[in-house]
Amino acid sequence: MDFDLSEEQRLLKESVDGLLGDSYDFEARKKYMKEKGGWSKAVWGKLAEQGLLGLPFSEDDGGFGAGAVETMIVMEALGKALVLEPYLATVVIGGGFLRRGGSAAQKAEHIPAIIDGSRTFAFAQLEKNSRYDLSDVSTSAKKKGDGWVIDGEKFVVLNGETADMLIVTARTKGGQRDAAGIGVFLVPASAKGVAKKGYPTQDGLHAADISFTGVEVGADAVIGDPEGGLPLIERVVDDARTAMCAEAVGAMDESLKTTVEYLKTRTQFGVPIGSFQTLQHRAADMFVAVEQARSMSMFATMASDFDDAKERATAVAAAKVQIGKSAKFVGQQSIQLHGGIGMTQEAKIGHYFKRLTMIENTFGDTDYHLRRVTNSGGLV
Repeated sequence: MDFDLSEEQRLLKESVDGLLGDSYDFEARKKYMKEKGGWSKAVWGKLAEQGLLGLPFSEDDGGFGAGAVETMIVMEALGKALVLEPYLATVVIGGGFLRRGGSAAQKAEHIPAIIDGSRTFAFAQLEKNSRYDLSDVSTSAKKKGDGWVIDGEKFVVLNGETADMLIVTARTKGGQRDAAGIGVFLVPASAKGVAKKGYPTQDGLHAADISFTGVEVGADAVIGDPEGGLPLIERVVDDARTAMCAEAVGAMDESLKTTVEYLKTRTQFGVPIGSFQTLQHRAADMFVAVEQARSMSMFATMASDFDDAKERATAVAAAKVQIGKSAKFVGQQSIQLHGGIGMTQEAKIGHYFKRLTMIENTFGDTDYHLRRVTNSGGLV
């Protein structure tokens, strides 16, 4: 595989790195956390102005027709800067459902609003007992005339507090864990019967628990087949996992850089602690872990074009395993090498570890994906 970036991709990387370098240092991030919903509308507008919100969408839909590599570039930059804005929830996941399963009318209504930054999305999927099982859905969608009535609860909905539109998984027939009988629905966050309880998560982002009580939507709210939505859900969630792998690489890369700088400046016994061979070895081990994660992130990105769904899913699971292992190691080493200061809110290194921990546990932790790889007959 050719892992060299094209000229256009290098320019994209320089552009997004430059944008975030100018407007997203750690002090600015702390200010953005205090805004409504925990992120900056001004920064979101800048992302829209740069065209970053339109990258993965086809030119026919008003986007740039970029692929998984461009998403990887953006997500890695967002990880380095610990960006709070809902790029994953809106562009990768919300946009992913529209790109891969939306009707022409749905695309025309929602994609331009994503691209110009005027509409954000949230994926309401996790339920009380479902854990990582995408087919475990008890929220119901029952036919009423040409439309549907949705009842149920969803938890830890990323960006659910301020999203304009919710993408909701609901069961249209069958038992709670049946693979068949799951639909995907577009629900306005302001719809009657939608109740939200928002809160910050440990990594500084915001989520919400959302209840649906007799929420009525029209026939045009269904994305794809109302009884066969699981393959679409699995594909978009794998896209999200791949994007989070890239985000984690960015966060780990910056964690390593920050730690090495600390080792060069922190003195003990009259010399920088970076001169101690034991600490040099630990930093070298961190570097190896980051590069292992980077290679698997690239592999998952390339796998997005695989025709075989099982092969593609196995590649993403394998990447998530390595990302989880590397993230835990790099995060722990970063904190330990910083000493007591690494445990404080004022030190940014702890915030990187928190975000890496959340990534490791989103859409399946390391043990879950290790089982996926093992059951598929693949190797990690």
